[in-house]
Amino acid sequence: MAKIKYLLFGVCFVGSIALNIFFVTNNLFAGYENKQLSWSQKAAAEAEAVAAVSCSGHGRAYLDGLLVDGKPVCECNTCYEGPHCSQFLPDCAANADSGDPLFLEPFWMQHAESSALLVAGWHRMSYVFADQTSMSLELQKHILKVHSIARNAITKGKYLVFGVGSTQLLSAAVFALSLNSSSPARVVAASPYYPVYKTQTDFFETVHFEFQGDALLMKNTSDYVRNVIEFVTSPNNPDGNLRKAVLQGLSVNAIYDHAYYWPHFSAIPAPADEDIMIFTISKLTGHAGSRFGWALVKDKDVYLNMQNYISLADISISRDTQLRALQLLKAVLKGDGREIFHFAYEKMRDRWEKISQTISLSKRFTIQDIPPQYCNFFEKVRGPSPAYIWLKCEREEDTNCKAVLLSANIIGRSGSLFNAEDRYVRLSLLKSDDDYNSLLYRLKELISKEGRADTL
Repeated sequence: MAKIKYLLFGVCFVGSIALNIFFVTNNLFAGYENKQLSWSQKAAAEAEAVAAVSCSGHGRAYLDGLLVDGKPVCECNTCYEGPHCSQFLPDCAANADSGDPLFLEPFWMQHAESSALLVAGWHRMSYVFADQTSMSLELQKHILKVHSIARNAITKGKYLVFGVGSTQLLSAAVFALSLNSSSPARVVAASPYYPVYKTQTDFFETVHFEFQGDALLMKNTSDYVRNVIEFVTSPNNPDGNLRKAVLQGLSVNAIYDHAYYWPHFSAIPAPADEDIMIFTISKLTGHAGSRFGWALVKDKDVYLNMQNYISLADISISRDTQLRALQLLKAVLKGDGREIFHFAYEKMRDRWEKISQTISLSKRFTIQDIPPQYCNFFEKVRGPSPAYIWLKCEREEDTNCKAVLLSANIIGRSGSLFNAEDRYVRLSLLKSDDDYNSLLYRLKELISKEGRADTL
């Protein structure tokens, strides 16, 4: 009985402490909500003033933007100009080249309060946090929680590495995997592949590794299993298809680029569980300019070598960047943490359906086929919602599809950049509503002319 009494006393004591902390914390913040702002007042007022600048819904004013007569001016979306971005340029080309994820801007306009951040001049001036590390523990917790909600990755038993976007982490992973090899590692990727795999590997010319092209070609050789690093993009950029490594063997290491493995771009048939998995906030929240990514790494030595690479390249990831990422993920995780995925999926699915319906009327163009698939996040079979259209010019004479589209005022990215034929063009579905609407209009216009030409 005495043991039970002590146990009950301990439970009550701990509960009392927790309850007191809760009340103190809530009273503290409640007090500040009603208190006159001091040092932050001017900064908050300035941010509100810039956010209130009218740009007709076709542009934005920014705190770090240009000033005219001491006032911030609008930076207009493509095909708009004027002091308030109200003048539409009818002959302007639809620019579907870049992967700028501006389609999520409306979501963040709706969540301006929860995602806002005001940073004091004395914030985190040190190279390290109080625990002498360079990675925010709170940010790590929030990243793991987002993965658990999205159901897109198994994080248990993995080490976390932060990087300046996924681009730096790709290079860090190649460095880590090739560091102790007796001969240069051969870096490959299955075509069509993301161009940065080649350009970055070639740029960081070293005795440790070299880019050797298409993994599919290496598969047909007898010695492909010797010291190979394969980039695997899943979903793939540019065609949106889920992929697995092409090469297998004891001396083959795969780096999985899962930048687009989120419920808004792809079905999640199962949580990914590869040895090296790389993610980026740019495709999760749309904040490409923040330059923040992370890797989930199974092997401790690879993890330490990746950390060493990041440390040598940048000492560590900016405290300000980590704080911004943390605030964004806090906003994402409000409620049940599913809102952003539903919002983004609906938007991307709608864009894909309208474009694919338009292309289906054409005899000249086709796009990639992405079949419906069961999704672990939605717990049902769902249709495609890829980040890009992988368009093909089917006519024999249309060997340069980019030029064909450019003649119709559509700017895309050539297939040859992805180690594919120039009969292919990648068109981005990620950009602003203005960019997407312009692309859809130009495609409809082009295909309607195709119909009239057939009639003639």
